[in-house]
Amino acid sequence: MNELNSYTNNPLDSRQLRAFLMLARMGSFTKAAKELHLTQSAVSHAMKALEGDVGCRLLDRVGKKVLLTQAGEQFFLRVDKILGEMILARAELDQLGEWGRGRLRVGASAAACQYILPPVLREFQKKFPKCRLSIEPADTHGIVESLRANTIDVAVTLEPEREPDFAFSPLFTDELKFLVNPKHPWAEARRAVRVDIPREQYILYFRNSRTFEQIENYFRTEQMVIKSIIDMGSMSAIKELVKLGLGVTILAPWVAQNELAEKSLVVLPLGRRKLKRQWGVLHWKERPMGWAEDTFIKLCQSGARQFAARNGLRAHV
Repeated sequence: MNELNSYTNNPLDSRQLRAFLMLARMGSFTKAAKELHLTQSAVSHAMKALEGDVGCRLLDRVGKKVLLTQAGEQFFLRVDKILGEMILARAELDQLGEWGRGRLRVGASAAACQYILPPVLREFQKKFPKCRLSIEPADTHGIVESLRANTIDVAVTLEPEREPDFAFSPLFTDELKFLVNPKHPWAEARRAVRVDIPREQYILYFRNSRTFEQIENYFRTEQMVIKSIIDMGSMSAIKELVKLGLGVTILAPWVAQNELAEKSLVVLPLGRRKLKRQWGVLHWKERPMGWAEDTFIKLCQSGARQFAARNGLRAHV
């Protein structure tokens, strides 16, 4: 371990390595110096310093020709790879500096992935086809952890609670409501009967989700507890079970546009008090924003205005 540390603390000089590589290829101090735009004595001094650093002879002078020793031949193979990687690293960084290149890692909830993001991502890819785009589905809590771990750059999600490290750019507000089968007694009464609310079977989105948390807080404030709950991670599966009459769900109506239009589901208010959610874009507060994140947020804002208009929601951009 101490030997490894000594190597780490005394890395090889890249200028000396470059001079060695050129000398090995040209076989002449004069030619190598010309290619490197250095004096012959500068190249000679660099080789003496390098041999002193590595602790062995790398070159033999035979007249005006330079030959590699056995150690030099082995060293050449390694140095050739090292400098090749350095050149590649610089080229890759130069490419990242070009407008439109790079990557964007987006986190998004299941609903955002299905209903909100597709037109935004399509427009982003149209503008920047050379940018590598990746999507990580997760709920709000998972998204916060992914941002903190630097596995995503930006996210479309519900507003989290008490996250001072992150900035939240609002997009639109929606409202959660009951969705029931058309034959459910509430559908016939055109309202949810308060006394029956705690007795119903509920099919809700994940228990560890921000939406579930908001629903629990809402009914706690209403001095009610809903106990019989099936939690699922698929909006489509939740809607299908409700359509079959196996329970009641609480979702935003825009998630069930088709079902409401074909009247396979009925929407009802939760009560006199509304349960609203704030959607937006989440990102690091003090981290400089690159062109990809900035463009993505602007496209989300533009898309949110159109999305809100189509669904009768209130946009905040």
